[in-house]
Amino acid sequence: MSQDILTTLGLTPEELTEIVSANPSLRGFISGYISEYKLRKFFASDKRISNVRKYDDHDRSRKSDIVFSYKGVDISVEVKSLQTNSIRREEKEFLGKTQVDASDKRPVKLPNGKTVSTTCLLVGEFDLLAVNLYSFENKWNFVFAKNTDLPRSNFRGYTPAQKKYLIATLISVNWPPKPPFVGDPFSLLDEIVKTKQAKQ
Repeated sequence: MSQDILTTLGLTPEELTEIVSANPSLRGFISGYISEYKLRKFFASDKRISNVRKYDDHDRSRKSDIVFSYKGVDISVEVKSLQTNSIRREEKEFLGKTQVDASDKRPVKLPNGKTVSTTCLLVGEFDLLAVNLYSFENKWNFVFAKNTDLPRSNFRGYTPAQKKYLIATLISVNWPPKPPFVGDPFSLLDEIVKTKQAKQ
């Protein structure tokens, strides 16, 4: 049996807590990977889902954090977290924002054949967006939205033709969820499967 991570690193729980507290970016990295792990466990525990996998983070050709098979169709999922400084509560509702973009600006080819340099993710680049809501109530809840239902960028530096294909980099999230987000992903998965099968 392998050693626990604290023993491997020669740290006490108190020391690790102090390190993470002093480095907010480290907390963000850890939270992001825990979020992916929790979501993989969620999908893997459902008998309707098979072949849950994660590709190498350095594989830039695949813009998704998790891939699995549902009804014989591969579904790609991009996992994001809430920005902690955006969170507020109004009566019985939590509100926040999630940053949905690539880590670096890169040239991307749009479906119309044109190329643009951007940090925006593309419409159709993945199938499903999952946002972890841990920061709302310290519970590992997620909301889901289809890629094609996400708001488009309104950055004035893009032309109207480009904006059609570029997803907004900052998206509002509510709990309980409001469109385009839902709490149960399976109705969205059915829609994605239907669309993919119609294109075959």
